[in-house]
Amino acid sequence: MQKVRTGAQWIKQVKRRIESAVAKFGFSTSADYWEKRYQRGGTSGAGSYHRLAEFKADVINKFVRDKRVQTVIEFGSGDGAQLQLADYPSYIGVDVSRTAISATQRRFADDASKRFVHTSEITSSDRAELALSLDVIYHLVEDDVFDSYMKQLFDAATKYVIVYSSNDARSWPDPHVRHRRFTDWVEQHRPDFSLVEQIPNRYPYSSDDPANTSFADFFVFAR
Repeated sequence: MQKVRTGAQWIKQVKRRIESAVAKFGFSTSADYWEKRYQRGGTSGAGSYHRLAEFKADVINKFVRDKRVQTVIEFGSGDGAQLQLADYPSYIGVDVSRTAISATQRRFADDASKRFVHTSEITSSDRAELALSLDVIYHLVEDDVFDSYMKQLFDAATKYVIVYSSNDARSWPDPHVRHRRFTDWVEQHRPDFSLVEQIPNRYPYSSDDPANTSFADFFVFAR
């Protein structure tokens, strides 16, 4: 006879599975996860390479041209792979990983139009017409980290914010991923910005091809 699990037993089982996954990936905090990932030679992920990176570059480069944007600041600049496809007159890259910042400083050492700083080094003068967040928000698993990041992102923008992310609260098995409906935060905390455009992903997510598809779409905000 099959044993029927109670609700409490089911919750305990799910909790054990999550704890096991966290232990397996060595996950403690979102910042620690990315620092260790880059230290071990990891990349910013599939979204920063190949056709997904080309899709993002097509959208953002067109926006920069059409709006005549002169200054860009990106929160979560990562390993710089996506940036190689970018066409920005002036750029500041910000990341929580010192390993990533050091690597991109070396990678773009001969490009005077680009500057890279650690998250803790950002000041009120580090602002730009366009602030970018690409494949970052759903990696901010802690509420306080998410809140701080969103404030920093919108505070740094003088005209526009472009977010490339999921925008719902779906469950996900990876401990370093937490999907959120981030537009609710914007509506509540930054009414000075309006969502003016949403661009669906050219390659919507498929579990059969996760490396070449994405659950992220573009969300464009303007003052």
